[in-house]
Amino acid sequence: MKIVRENVIFEPGQSFRVFSPSLRHYFLWHYHPEFELVYVEAVTGIRHVGSSVTSYDESDLILIGSNVPHLNFDYGIETDYEQIVIQLREQFRETLLAAPEFGAIDRLLERAYLGLVFRGETKRIAAEKIRRLQALRGYEALIALLDILQLLACSSEVAELNTEDTRIKLFLNDKIRMGTVYDYIHARYNRQPDVNEIAAQVHLSTSAFCRYFKRQTQMTFTDFVNHYRISQAKTLLLRDLSVSEVCYQVGIESLSYFNKTFRTLAGETPTGFKKKHLKK
Repeated sequence: MKIVRENVIFEPGQSFRVFSPSLRHYFLWHYHPEFELVYVEAVTGIRHVGSSVTSYDESDLILIGSNVPHLNFDYGIETDYEQIVIQLREQFRETLLAAPEFGAIDRLLERAYLGLVFRGETKRIAAEKIRRLQALRGYEALIALLDILQLLACSSEVAELNTEDTRIKLFLNDKIRMGTVYDYIHARYNRQPDVNEIAAQVHLSTSAFCRYFKRQTQMTFTDFVNHYRISQAKTLLLRDLSVSEVCYQVGIESLSYFNKTFRTLAGETPTGFKKKHLKK
């Protein structure tokens, strides 16, 4: 469960590949030299890119730079979802974007080491184009990909996930097994996860683990557990469980605290979330 390098294989004569992986039951904390554009539709999911750990609702569009560690975006999803991944060869910028007309796309890929998330109309239009790209081959596929990248390069509906360089050179000496941390939280989120216990599992003192965890995820361990609980709560609400049932199933003993935490992290009440999505 340590961070792994993914060996990306391209078909001969291809500068990029498009595929739809399904890995929701597998923790893949990984990196690769290839640039990656990911579009995923799901009720909710975890977005872990570099040191940024957040969640997404309904859909997500992310551009990830070369050698930036990230978790598969379908990890832990319990509902139906769609995921499309585009990976660009490591030499894509050097071989295809030398012309000045591609300057905007080149600058987009230069920024991608921070992890870029796209929203609004940009995400909607890009999703349509990505779906159409799946059916194309050869020259038509390359032109369609450049059209998508130009759309993203010219968009103002974008945010950077990280504020500093998180490429793999900064993670090579990482002695923490992130998979162990995620597995522990998944197994204990509905009870009382104990920071002392997980610290011992990864062979650190509690204070050292807390400092490490905050540095890696920009969250305290408690905050991270609450994010995970609310993510699981969304799935349970869509199974038409009552708010109080969901509250206790995710390990929160106070209904008022659950409602407050849900509103803070999801931007709406559990009841509002349930009504909106069950209506759909």
